[in-house]
Amino acid sequence: MCGTCGCNIPQTIADGHESVEVLIGLLDANDHQAAHNREHFNEHGVLAINLMSSPGAGKTALLEATIEAFDGKVRIAVIEGDLETENDAERIRAKGVPAIQISTGSACHLDAHMVHGALHDLDLQGIDILFIENVGNLVCPASFDLGQHFNVALLSTPEGHDKPAKYPVMFRAADLVLVTKSDLLAVLDDFDPTEALRCLRQLASSAPMLDLSAKTGDGMRGWVDWVEEAIA
Repeated sequence: MCGTCGCNIPQTIADGHESVEVLIGLLDANDHQAAHNREHFNEHGVLAINLMSSPGAGKTALLEATIEAFDGKVRIAVIEGDLETENDAERIRAKGVPAIQISTGSACHLDAHMVHGALHDLDLQGIDILFIENVGNLVCPASFDLGQHFNVALLSTPEGHDKPAKYPVMFRAADLVLVTKSDLLAVLDDFDPTEALRCLRQLASSAPMLDLSAKTGDGMRGWVDWVEEAIA
């Protein structure tokens, strides 16, 4: 975990209120920048969607399949967040879509200032949808507003259906939950989609939950329909 987002507060809280005050100031500054980012998106008519999940849940594969599904009908750009490498950004560029890589170093999440810096390398006038692929982490990304319009949380079938119960902040912040790698449900009989939905509803979340497989294309239509409605 990083020392910039407050995820170490439980260990430092004994030192007094200083760490809490630093965290509050950090979040206030982030929220101010996020509002500024959102103004940019609204001004240019760009829909911004923040994708959050654990590492390996299939965010980049989902984006590749989404680009193929839209087949140039909408103009897509991607901001990729990872601690290191440009691997995911290169996969997106191979689909003919602009992708800006943010290497966060030791930071376990993207923040609004990082996204703002990436926007300088994008032509917002030429974009309809900006997907922000956050750092793989089920904790800290949910606490940082990036200026997005929607949060989408991915829950992959190998992770287990109880993740919404274990990581409530992440899934409570989601406007949509995607159960990814649904093609594995036939062999992963310990993942129960009904139980996953029950865990989500216990968080008082009314977010829809969709099953899909970026690999086979099953369920992609529902996801694309949701994105099209979000654009509208």
